[in-house]
Order: sequence, then C-alpha cells, then structure tokens
Amino acid sequence: MRHYTAPTSPADAVTGTVGHATPGAAFVGLHHRTGRPLFLPNAWDHASAAALAARGFAAVGTTSLGVAAAAGLPDGVAATRDQTLQLALTLGSGPFLLSVDAEGGFSDDPGEVAEFAKELWAVGAVGINLEDGLGPVERHAAKIAAVKSAVPGLFVNARTDTHWLGDGQGTLRRLDAYQQVGADGVFVPGLTDPARISDLVRHLDVPLNTLHSPDGPTLPELAALGVRRVSLGSLLYRRALGAALDAVDGIVGGRAPSGGTTPSYGEVQALARGDG
Repeated sequence: MRHYTAPTSPADAVTGTVGHATPGAAFVGLHHRTGRPLFLPNAWDHASAAALAARGFAAVGTTSLGVAAAAGLPDGVAATRDQTLQLALTLGSGPFLLSVDAEGGFSDDPGEVAEFAKELWAVGAVGINLEDGLGPVERHAAKIAAVKSAVPGLFVNARTDTHWLGDGQGTLRRLDAYQQVGADGVFVPGLTDPARISDLVRHLDVPLNTLHSPDGPTLPELAALGVRRVSLGSLLYRRALGAALDAVDGIVGGRAPSGGTTPSYGEVQALARGDG
C-alpha cells in the first residue's frame, strides 16, 4: 500500500501536514485537528487539481457542477457517473488526497452505489461525498451503510440538503440517521448561522463539514465554532468561468485582461507533466 506525506506550504494553517500515513488514515486525520478544519478546494479537471496541489493543499475534492458543466450535462440528475469515475481515475494517483463528489451515488440502489464507491477506491480516491437531495432518509442511510460495508476505508461524507433546498427542518433527524449507519462526516451546505452551526457541532459525534459562503462566517470563525471541514464546492469553477468572460469583455473593449493571475503556457504544461 502506498504511503502519503502531506506537503507543507504557506497554506499549512488550513491544509496541514499529517506525516507518514496511509492515504485513508491521512485523510481521516485531517478532519480531527482541533481548531484547524480541513479546507477543501474543489477541482473539475486535472489542471485545476494539480494547480491546487502545487499550492500545497493536502487534499482536493471534485465538484459535480464543474464535472457536469464541462461535459455539457446537467448537475444533480445522475448523468455524470462515467465522467466522475474517469476524473477520479485521472486524479487518484496524484500527490494529494482525493475526495469525490458523487451526487447521490448515481443510483437509488444501495448496492449499485457501493459498487461505484469500490471503483473510486480502486483508482485512489479516499473520500466520497453523497448527497440526499431531500429524498427518503432511510434510502440515503442504506446507501451509506452499503458503502461502508463494501469499502470500510473510504471516508463517507454524508450530505443533507435541508438548508440548501429547504428551511433547515429535519436536519438533526437526517444527520443522526447517517452517523448511526457509519458516516465518517456530515455535510450541511447552506448552513451559515453561527448559533445553528455551534448547536450541530455539540450534537454530532462525527466531523461537521460546511460550505464556504462569502456572506457567512470566515474560516477562522468556523474553526472557532468547531467545524472540521470547509468546502468550496463549485465556487472555483464558477470564478474561473467568470474570469474568462471578464477577460473577453476587456479585450473586446480595448482593455488588457486584469483582475487575476494568468499562468503561462509553460506552467500549464508543467502541471500536465506532473512537475508543476
């Protein structure tokens, strides 16, 4: 089994070094550092993941929106199973720990979700994000249990959309069900109220993951509340797309592109070679 040593960088305060460990154990360890949540940026292709790793991030997630949009497919409707697995195959042997956003597992059948999780593990992923989409609690719990039975070492981050798609009602009931069947962490995107975050942290037995919001608590504030993982979701993909449009508008308007870093051709080539 390959071993993993996390990189050190100026971002060490949020990425961290976990030492010499198996990849699965290293990823778990990044969720259990008091006051230092795992800051997880999300990539959508090899270059974006390699660039983030080159900045020193110990772990990188994927974004289902970025994967779907890049393929011309809708997000959240189980249309990107093959594309998600192909990206995991591309990234799974990289110099970082990989967590894969798998929507709801691309099936309502727990056994099929478990088979997909086994494929992700086989290509090097150490984590999977499974969202309930406000579907039946029992069905999502069955998916989590099936994945943990099939691939015990895979970190299952169980997402509930009670705040993303609803008004927050039923959050505790869902999270209780998911942690009871073996979820390693739980994810509540859309939750930004500090008091509610603090209440959840006190209630849970597993790490809480929140989604960064420009209007929500800062990373230090989330750390103080006890959040153990902060994800960026599709933010970087959407910012990259926006930067491209801004550059085009500037050039058409007779202005030089501004407002962001532009890697050189050679730097991008270096990422493709793995020496970025």
